[in-house]
Amino acid sequence: MHLIDWIILLGFPLALFVVALFTRPYAGSVSGFLAANRCAGRYLIAVAYGMAQLGVISLVWYWQQNYDVAYTSIWWGLMEGPAMIVIALSGWVIYRYRQTRAMTLPQFFEMRYSRRFRVFAGVVAFLSGIINYGIFPAVAARFFIALCGLPDALMFGDTAVSTFPLLMGFMLGIALLFVFLGGQVAVIVTDFLQGSFANIVFLVVIGYLLWLIPWSQIETALLAAPEGKSLVDPLDLGREENFNIWYWVITVIVLFYGMMSWQGEGGYRAAALNAHEAKMANIFNGWRFRVLMLITLVLPVAIRVVMTNPEYGVQAELIETYVAGQPTAALQAEVRAPAAAAQLLPAGLLGFFAAAMLGAFISTNDSYLHSWGSIFIQDVVLPFRKTPLSQRAHLILLKCSIFGVAIFAFIFSMLYEPNQYIAMFLALTGAVFVGGAGSAIIGGLYWKRGTTAAAWSAMVAGMLLSGGGIVLKQLDPLTVHPGPVLVVEHGDHTIQAPLSVSGKPPEWMEAEEVPFAVQHELVVAADGEASAQAAIDLAWGADRSVFASHSLSSTGVATGTLPDQTPYRIRVEPPSNASALLAPLAYVRNEMTGQVLTFWSILIAVLLYISVSLIGWARGGAPHDMDKLLHRGAHAISDEQVLTVQRGTWIERLGFDSQMTRWDRIATTITLLWPFLFTLVFIGVTFYAVRYGLDRTWWAGYWHWWTYFAFAVASVVTVWFTIGGFRDLRRMYRRLAAFVADETDDGRVE
Repeated sequence: MHLIDWIILLGFPLALFVVALFTRPYAGSVSGFLAANRCAGRYLIAVAYGMAQLGVISLVWYWQQNYDVAYTSIWWGLMEGPAMIVIALSGWVIYRYRQTRAMTLPQFFEMRYSRRFRVFAGVVAFLSGIINYGIFPAVAARFFIALCGLPDALMFGDTAVSTFPLLMGFMLGIALLFVFLGGQVAVIVTDFLQGSFANIVFLVVIGYLLWLIPWSQIETALLAAPEGKSLVDPLDLGREENFNIWYWVITVIVLFYGMMSWQGEGGYRAAALNAHEAKMANIFNGWRFRVLMLITLVLPVAIRVVMTNPEYGVQAELIETYVAGQPTAALQAEVRAPAAAAQLLPAGLLGFFAAAMLGAFISTNDSYLHSWGSIFIQDVVLPFRKTPLSQRAHLILLKCSIFGVAIFAFIFSMLYEPNQYIAMFLALTGAVFVGGAGSAIIGGLYWKRGTTAAAWSAMVAGMLLSGGGIVLKQLDPLTVHPGPVLVVEHGDHTIQAPLSVSGKPPEWMEAEEVPFAVQHELVVAADGEASAQAAIDLAWGADRSVFASHSLSSTGVATGTLPDQTPYRIRVEPPSNASALLAPLAYVRNEMTGQVLTFWSILIAVLLYISVSLIGWARGGAPHDMDKLLHRGAHAISDEQVLTVQRGTWIERLGFDSQMTRWDRIATTITLLWPFLFTLVFIGVTFYAVRYGLDRTWWAGYWHWWTYFAFAVASVVTVWFTIGGFRDLRRMYRRLAAFVADETDDGRVE
């Protein structure tokens, strides 16, 4: 990076710090610190919440994904269109949740179920959340080390200190500072500014990349993908193991089921001016998924071109050298995008891109720190107190908890070793809470017969199933491997690897202690396991040129000499005596992705919630008072009643309810046209392609048109939301200046 890049990168957080200082007077109450005194408007929430959901980790996740599957992810992602329309128009979950006036989700659980369940749900949410959040600092630190070209260690006198922990500590410190200065008010304001800035910068980066790399080169790179792993034809993904059609089907299910169950940005859900503003913010938030995330597609596609086109050989070699230096495939996929961006973007633009990414880190981390720290105090600690805390003591306790979350994330990031894609880790760790919480939320808000026992059953099931999956995924492959094991002895070193089953591609085994690579495959003879043979090739050098081959049974031993004249010894250990018990565990660890495990935990939790509730109903259980829960009828709060506009019932059934003004209906119609029209395109083209077939060239032409159309729409939406957001920001400050805090509004349930 050049000097101008560093000036831009370091100047951006300084500017945000000055803004955060002005929010400090409004965070003196618990409601201000936790929920911004419920004064935020729709555009402010939509942009800020979108930025809080984005983050460095989300961008790296999508860059990993889209480098593998490119435009096919956009196509299958269109299945979310109908779901997004229904969710947005109906105010699914978020409208009723805002009516409860709960500051956190576990507070709602106490209102709907019981205090014990609130505490239990708070503990599960907190543990699930901080484990999920635990890798955020690590991913961000590796990203900026690659993007900025930072050395592995910095010298302080004669002492070398690793850059990785220093950078994590610095960035976590910035996020903590913003939270401590102004609580949720500072989080919303700075996240909005960062979101607006990032949207503009990402548009410029997209425009530059599309100008730098002609579409003809993009099309050539996309069409070069092998059969079964197409980058343009969504029906040609037969060999894609992670991001195939089932990944997207489960995503749609989770979209409905997990609505609002994830509490990483919980403060936003309580910060809306009223339930209607919360609903409108959720409608507008759909634009983030549809066009504002275009950067997650264009950058990895550009990297594909650079890595495969000889014209960019110099940049490709630099990128490949950096990526190859990472110890695991997961880490290589993680750092590819920042390493490439450092080579592709010119001075100045690289600085703006780095600043936008720093903003993405801060926005996600201040929101997550605020949410998880608040949940621990509000829903785990305070329910045990018989007397309320003073406002000052309450705020001190919240800040201590938030600081503790940051310390945990730092330690977890230092210890965690990535062994799967980020998307799969986040899905599985999130399901520890979401797997059961979705049933408790939906059942609690929409079904008066849902019982406390049912909520407990669903939550425990989701926690155990997903938690077990996390443990299995972290185990060494040899721990649960039911088959034979390959053992390589070289000097004083011994390394082991589970042998692949017959029919799978051969696997390469290599380690720092062994200066050569071993390709191995288990070949089972016709008469069964006893005659199994391991086909083994020994390779040497960076090009893995094979210098020796062996065929071993479980009783055989092979010896030889390496090209450097040092001896080696290879043998095959027979399967474990507990292979029958280990086989299903090995299947879960090696064959089931985090997304699939999430689906099964959800399905079992739903069945348990319904079954247990029906049993309670059959035994004479009384229905819950939904009017009291949702502040309706005699329990209504006059200050939060929205002026109604009478409209026909048919349009109300579509979600354009009586609380929508004329502009609300126009803006909602414009927003929903995108998913509606592309849903029709998705259905029509998919049917035609399945029945008659469409070649890759047609798909490449379609994506050419789609890319530039999405870029144009993203530009318009960015201007629209930026103007609307600054209007809401001005109005929020006016409301905050006139707001009188209620000391009893601190998350307690009387």
